[in-house]
Formats: sequence, structure tokens, C-alpha cells
Amino acid sequence: MPHLHIKEFKEIAFPMLKDEVSFNFIAENMNHNDEKLISVTIDSEDFFLLVKEEENRKLLKTDKLTRPASIHNVHKALLAYAKAASLEIIASNVPEAQKNIHLQEETALKKIEYFANNFPIDKEIRIEVGFGSGRHLLHQAASNPNILFIGIEIHRPSIEQVLKQSVIQKLDNLLVLDYDARLFMELVPSNLVGAIYVHFPVPWDKKPHRRVISTSFIEESRRVLKVNGTLELRTDSENYYAYSYETFIAFKKTTLHINKNRDIAVSSKYEDRWKKMEKNIYDVTMINEELSEQLAVEGDFIFSKVSLSLEQIVKLHNQTFRFEGGFIHFERVYQTKDGAMLRLSMGSFDRPEHLYILINDTNVSYYPELPLKSRSNLYAHKELNKVLNG
Repeated sequence: MPHLHIKEFKEIAFPMLKDEVSFNFIAENMNHNDEKLISVTIDSEDFFLLVKEEENRKLLKTDKLTRPASIHNVHKALLAYAKAASLEIIASNVPEAQKNIHLQEETALKKIEYFANNFPIDKEIRIEVGFGSGRHLLHQAASNPNILFIGIEIHRPSIEQVLKQSVIQKLDNLLVLDYDARLFMELVPSNLVGAIYVHFPVPWDKKPHRRVISTSFIEESRRVLKVNGTLELRTDSENYYAYSYETFIAFKKTTLHINKNRDIAVSSKYEDRWKKMEKNIYDVTMINEELSEQLAVEGDFIFSKVSLSLEQIVKLHNQTFRFEGGFIHFERVYQTKDGAMLRLSMGSFDRPEHLYILINDTNVSYYPELPLKSRSNLYAHKELNKVLNG
């Protein structure tokens, strides 16, 4: 993760514009004075920088929840703040070089709002969840120019590698998204997708609730897939294979193809390594055979006026409110110049949304962007409204 190890943190006068970076406000953790968040806007991207004291050292780095699509913008914001505040940098992994020429030309990287506001529906879609090195995704996009491929990944170096290759190979049928694939599936229109690839996902043997393959993910996949569309799991993990097979077969009606050590047109460097180690590779392919109802999600994320006092808001720290099918957990409380800010997780138990809300006087809003407009998030929003109004 990009960061600056600094001798001492210094606060600037907010708001401030420095080297094309807007520093909007600062928020201080009200329960732990070793953490601050700095609101940043650059190239129409809004995110936080995090000031953190760790083991007798001070770090300035990017906040995981709001990290922007462009890692170049993170680098630029870190260096701009250090310059604006005249920080003494002890160590850094932030390059001062110009943005890679291929990344300057790329147009494939999208934010979730792109899909939420106007999902592309004029051609068949194929989705790859966790594309890693990108070999399979790039091969598929190059081999099928009339199909739109959407690659979902959270590992930044992998994202940038695929973006560079999309420019080099002149692929105009490839879009890339840094987001939770389980949430993304909730906004995909029904009966649109030809194939979903989940190749070598993290097994999460100790945290099975974090696995991509789950009952809810399979349900959403069945909804978005066209008739005869496929959901394809490929794994080297015996545990993941056994767990996934049991999850698939638990559905009242399902069609599965099972393969062991099947060769495919292109493999990742990890798969090549596992084959040399003579590890088994398992494929579970679900074939969708039914049309689904069209997706219909109604509601909004408008808040009522907040009736809680600042003291009551502070007491929300670490509280959890459960309701049928979901929850709201208040992770942290921050103080700003004009009021308070809350960091929370909410929604369904197996695919929650993590976000911030700003409270200024009695007004409240999500920051820096609205949650994904899903059924679970809209229901959680109604419950959040109730909590904030006592």
C-alpha cells in the first residue's frame, strides 16, 4: 500500500488546493487519537488519506474504504499533502515518476457508478471475478471481440497490468472494476450474461463467509445468466471444491458439469506452477436453464433530519443493530469542523457495504458516494434512518 513514513504530522488550513489536489477537510477519530482522515478530491475522484500512528511511527497512506480507481492519484495526493504541510519524510514507497503512458491512455477502468447509472446491455456480457494476472481475461476479450468482458479485481498491481495490456492490445471490449463482486452482481440486469468465471478464488478456509461462491452468489448468478449461460468455478483447493459442490447441489434444481485436470486455452502462472507440483485442478460448471424475472429495485438513500445529539452519536461507536436479513455496525466515530462522521458497515451478513456518513447539524449524507442501490442496502438504509432518529 502506498505510504509515507513521516517524522511528525502537521495539519494544513482546510480547504486547500495544492498541485491540482483539493484537500477538503480533516476528521479526527473520537475514540482513538492516533487516527485522522483527510478528504481529498482529484480528477473527479473523492477519497480519504489516512494519518496513522503505528508502533512509534507516523504514516500517511490511503484509506482502504475509499481508495480511488487510479493509484496514480493516490501517489499524487500523498506527495501534494507532504509538500503543502512541509512534512519531513523518513521513508517512502511512493514514486514521483509520471503516470505510465499506457495508463494515461486507458479508458477501461470504471467506478461502480458507471454500472449503477447505465449498465451496458447492447451486447452479451461475460464476467470474470478475481482475474489475477489477467491472462484468461485478456485472452477471452481478444478472442471474442463482439462480447463485452467485465473483469473484477481488488489487487491494484493486477488491475494496472490488465489496463496496460488492454491499451497495448487495443481491446475495446473490456471493462475493469475494483469492487466487491458479490455486491456488483446485485445490480446486473437479468438474463444478460453469457458466462461468469471464478478462477482460483481465495479458499478462505478459516473465514468461509468471505468466499465468493455462496448460496446468495449462486442465486444472483442464476438470475443474471442467459438461458444456457454458465457459472464456472476453477480451483486447486480440495476443500473449496467440496464446499462449492455441496452448495451448488443443495439447490432444488441444478445442472452441473464436473471436470478434473481439464486443459483450457490459457492458464495463469499459478496454475502452471500447481501443475508442475502435480496438484489437481477441479472445475464445477453450473448451466442455467431458466429465464428470470427482470431486476426491479425501488427506493432511495435520502435521510430524515438527525435528532441525535453529538454525545449520542459518539455513543454509537462499536454498536450493532440487527434486523431480518441484515445488520448495521458502527465501526468508528470522527469529529469534523462542522459536525461528525461515522464509519459503518451495513447490509446483508455475507456481503456488507462499508461506507462513511457525514453529519452536519441535523443534516446527514453518505460520503464520498452513495451505497450500491441493492435491495439489502436500501432496507439497511431505512433501518439506519431509524437509528439516527432515536
